[in-house]
Amino acid sequence: MKRMEPLQSLGAEGGTQETLETRELRYFLAVAEELHFGRAAERLGMAQPPLSRAIQQLERRLGVRLLERDRRGVALTDAGEVLLHEGRAALDAVTAAARRTRRSAGADDPAGRRNRLVLAVKAAASHELLHKLLDAYAAEPDAVEVEVLPSGTCEQGDMLRDGRADVALMHAPFNSLAGFDSEELLTEGQIAILPARHPLAARRTLTLADVTDIPDLPLARWSRDGTFLPGPGPEIHDQTQLAQLIALGRTVAIFPDSARAWLWAEHTAVPLTDAPPVVTHIAWPAHSRSLPLAALIRTATRL
Repeated sequence: MKRMEPLQSLGAEGGTQETLETRELRYFLAVAEELHFGRAAERLGMAQPPLSRAIQQLERRLGVRLLERDRRGVALTDAGEVLLHEGRAALDAVTAAARRTRRSAGADDPAGRRNRLVLAVKAAASHELLHKLLDAYAAEPDAVEVEVLPSGTCEQGDMLRDGRADVALMHAPFNSLAGFDSEELLTEGQIAILPARHPLAARRTLTLADVTDIPDLPLARWSRDGTFLPGPGPEIHDQTQLAQLIALGRTVAIFPDSARAWLWAEHTAVPLTDAPPVVTHIAWPAHSRSLPLAALIRTATRL
C-alpha cells in the first residue's frame, strides 16, 4: 500500500500551501499519465530538468510526496493518485468555464452567435426523440440556437465536464450520470444490427448469447475512455464506418431500438429478448444557471 508521505525528508520549510496553479496541474498530470519524465516533457513541449524541478516544488508546497522515483521508473503514491483524479476534474472545470464564457458572448463562433446551447448526442441514438426535442424547443418564444454535437459511445460525460457541451442525451446503463443533474426521457429495448444476408437476420428475436459469439461475425468494439475492450471485432470510430462494416458482413452491433432510424437496406434489426432496457436521460452540469438550458430541459420533460 503506497502512503501519503509527508515531505520532511525533502526539506519542506514552514507551512504548506493549499492552492494550485493550472500550470502545475498540467505538468503533474502529464507525468502522472505518462509515468515517465522524458515522455511527459516531450508531450508538454519543454525540457525535462525544469519539469522535474516544477514537480519537486509542487511536492514541497503541498507537503506530500506525489511520485516515487527509482531506477525502474516513476510510480504514483496514494497522494499522487488523489491529485491525478482531482486534478483532471479541476482542469476540466477551468476549461469548461472558459469555453462556456466564450460561447455565451459568441467569441468562439465566426458568426458571433451568442448564447448557443451545445447538445452532445451519441451518434445514431434517440433519433426520433432528438427531432421532437429540437422542434418543440424551437417553438418556444425565447429559444436560442441548439448546436448538435455527435459523440462516440461514452463521450457525452467528458464533453459536459470540459465544456464542449452544455447538455447531453445520455443512455443508462452505458453512460454514467454521476456528477450531473438529469431527467429521464425514454425507456426502450435493444436490437442487434446484422448484415441482411446473414442467417441470423431471418430470426424474429435473438438473445445476447446468440450475437456475442458468432464465429464469422465478431461484435463491434467502441472506445470507452480512450481504450477498446479486447476481442476479435473491429475497432469502431464512427457511425459511418460501423454501417459500412455491417453491410459488408464484417461485424454485428447492439444498439437501442431507436437506432432503426439510420439502418441501411443492407442491414437487419432483430430484437434482443434478454438485453437490459436502455434509459435515455437529458443531463447537464449540476451547477449550471443557464436560463436557455433550463428552458430546454423543461421542454424535454414535456415530450
